[in-house]
Amino acid sequence: MEVDYIIVGGGSAGCVLASRLSEDEDVTVCLLEAGTEGRSWLIRTPIAAVAMVPGFGKIHNWAFRTVPQPGLNGRRGHQPRGRALGGSSAINAMLYTRGQREDYDGWAAEGCPGWGWEDVLPYFRKSERNQHGADAFHGGSGPLHVSDQKAPRPVSHAFLKANTEAQIPLTQDFNTGDNTGAALYQCTQFYEGAKTGQRCSAAAAYLHPIMGRRENLTVLTKARATRILLEGKRASGVAYRQGGQDKIVTARREIILASGAFQSPQLLQLSGIGAPDDLRPHGINLAHALPGVGQNLQDHLDFTLCYRSQSRDMFGVGPRAALRLLRELWQWRRTGHSMAASTFAEAGSFFKTDPALDRPDVQTHFVTALVENHARKLFWGYGYSCHVCVLRPHTRGTVTLASGDPGDEPRIDPRFLSDERDLATLLKGVRKVLAVLEAPAFAPFRKSELHHITSAISDADLTAHIRARADTIYHPVGTCRMGTGPDAVVDPTLCVHGLTGLRVADASIMPTLISGNTNAPTIMIAEKCADMIKAARAA
Repeated sequence: MEVDYIIVGGGSAGCVLASRLSEDEDVTVCLLEAGTEGRSWLIRTPIAAVAMVPGFGKIHNWAFRTVPQPGLNGRRGHQPRGRALGGSSAINAMLYTRGQREDYDGWAAEGCPGWGWEDVLPYFRKSERNQHGADAFHGGSGPLHVSDQKAPRPVSHAFLKANTEAQIPLTQDFNTGDNTGAALYQCTQFYEGAKTGQRCSAAAAYLHPIMGRRENLTVLTKARATRILLEGKRASGVAYRQGGQDKIVTARREIILASGAFQSPQLLQLSGIGAPDDLRPHGINLAHALPGVGQNLQDHLDFTLCYRSQSRDMFGVGPRAALRLLRELWQWRRTGHSMAASTFAEAGSFFKTDPALDRPDVQTHFVTALVENHARKLFWGYGYSCHVCVLRPHTRGTVTLASGDPGDEPRIDPRFLSDERDLATLLKGVRKVLAVLEAPAFAPFRKSELHHITSAISDADLTAHIRARADTIYHPVGTCRMGTGPDAVVDPTLCVHGLTGLRVADASIMPTLISGNTNAPTIMIAEKCADMIKAARAA
C-alpha cells in the first residue's frame, strides 16, 4: 500500500493528525495503531479507568516498567500508556489542563520560535468544545468536549475550602495561562447528546466519527510498527506487523511519528536513527546519527497522602460501596450524571513553594478514593487521597533499547530524584498539602492518614516515605526534543534533523515539561503540526 502520509501511533496526537490531514480529499492517509479501536465499555465508562491504569492483564495498557530507580530505594516504577485508538486519553483521568504561559514562552526563548503562549493558544481553542462556550481562552466548536465535573463529591468541595484556609486562593479556570489556585478540574468528557458523561478520548472526539466515512483514510489497528524505511536520508515507508505477518506501507510525502515519549524514540532507534553507542550493543546498523534520541526524558514524580474517612459519600471498598456503585452506574447509563462519571481526581491546585518563583512549581490531584500504588493496592472501607507532584523537575532521564527486538519494551530510566533539588521541592510541597488536609474544612471527613504522616513529621522521615512510595503520575515527555542545538531531534516544524519526509508530533518533542497534565498540550501539538504539514504541501 502507498499513501501520501503515514501516521505511526493512534494516541492523542495520532488521532488528531489522521482527522485533520484527511480533511483534504486530495491526499491519502494511513494510521497505524498497535492496539484496538478504543470503543470498549471500559474506555467509555470514566470510573473504569481503575480497571485499566493498574496494568493487571494489560487491558488497553502497555503497562511498561522503569529500570530500578536508586532514588526510590531501587524500586521499578509502573508506567501506564494507553494501547488503543486514543492512546493514553483512553485510560487517563480525563483532566484538561494546559500548563502556564511561561512554559511555552520558555520554549520559544530556547530556540523554538512559533511555540510561545500566544502562538499555541489558537490551537488549544481550535481543538476545544468547552461546556461554557467560546471566549478569549476557550473554543466552543472543536471536536474535544471539555466538561465540568458531573457529580463532584462533598469532600472535593471541602478540599477547595481547606485550600483557602491554608492561604491557597480559589481560581475559576486553570487554563488561562496562569493556573495558580485551587478548583474543580474540567475534563475531557461528553457533556451533551447521547454520550453525555462518557469519556471523550481523542479517538472519540477526532477519529471515530470519521472512520469508514472518508475513503482517503485507512486506519489499521493491531498493527505494530517495527521499523522506519529509509532511502538514503529520506524516510520512505514503515514496516509493521499485523496478524503475525510482516507488512510494509510506503509514503509519497511524509511519515509522522506519534507513538509517545517512550515508543517514538524506540522506533527511531530500531530504525538506526540515534546515538551510535545506544544502537551498537543491539546489532543495529547506524543509518543516521542523532545523539538526542531518547535523551531528555522528564516526568512528574508524585507522592500521595492517603486518609481513611468516616464519610461514605465517596468511593470505597466493601459490600455497601459495591451496591452504591451499581446504583450509580445505572444512573450514569440513564443520565450521564453520577459518581460513575467521576474522574476520581475531581479537584486540584497549583501553588508556589517559594514566593519568588514566577509560576507554581507544585500541582495536586485530590482523589475521592483511598488510592495507593496506582490503584494496584486496595483498602477496605472509605477514604480520600491527595497527589503532590513537582511540576518542572530538574532530573533528566533516558529511553533506550532493551534489545533489537521490536516486540520488547523500551528501557525506561527516569532517574527520579537524581537531582536533589526535586526532593527539596517535593518536601516543601507535601508540607503545604499537609496544612491543607489538616485544615478545619476536613474535620467532617478526616479519620487518619494511612501511613501516620502529619505536619509534625521530620524531613528525614518524610524523605524516607517519599523514597519508599513516590512514582510517576504519567506525564513523560521530551525524548525527541524540539530545538536547534546538537542534541535536538526535531526542528520547530517538527521535522527530524538531517532527514526528509519524517516528523515527530507527540509529547516527546517538548523541550521542557509543562506545568500540568500533558494530554491537552499533546493534542495542541498535533493540531499545530497538521497545519504546518498542510502549509508545506501548499508551498
